[in-house]
Amino acid sequence: MAIIAKREGGKDFKPAPEGQWPAVCCDAVDMGMVKVTFENKTMEKHKARLVFMIPETDPDFDDKQFIVSATFNLTMHEKGRLRPFLESWRGKKYTDKETDAGVDIEKMVGVDALIQIVHNTGSNGKTYANVDSIMRLPKGMEKVVNDGYTRVKDREETDNTDSDATSEAAKDGYDEMPEGLDESDDLPF
Repeated sequence: MAIIAKREGGKDFKPAPEGQWPAVCCDAVDMGMVKVTFENKTMEKHKARLVFMIPETDPDFDDKQFIVSATFNLTMHEKGRLRPFLESWRGKKYTDKETDAGVDIEKMVGVDALIQIVHNTGSNGKTYANVDSIMRLPKGMEKVVNDGYTRVKDREETDNTDSDATSEAAKDGYDEMPEGLDESDDLPF
């Protein structure tokens, strides 16, 4: 008797809408060493992902807030993408001393931003939302409140897709700037 497997299940998710959005960084994920191919050469690169939540909700997904992320090589080299991204967000360049000491991307979690989301079509024909640019959230602009996002490191290992299993760490402080920091101060990174 044949055992037939079909492509079933899963859900096609609508990408976050294009445009400028206030956002909050709701996760910083160390992806570890990832194999990448560039110009027919395969190598391993240390990757990290910054995850952002915007206030717009998806009516097709229980009115949950849209999530968008940006993936980077985990390096503060001036020719990499991470360093200029963070410099744009914090509103000033890093010194050599700061980058030589290392920048803790965990400190970005809970920090507000204004992001530009663009849509790109992948080789599979699907549309993806990508963070094109970032800057500090302008003074007076309403901050985004985390609506139940659970950080990857806080999810149960048995089910990494359950966004309803909100941990205390995920609920804590995403709608506020880090303690002791107001909009006119330097960001914590």
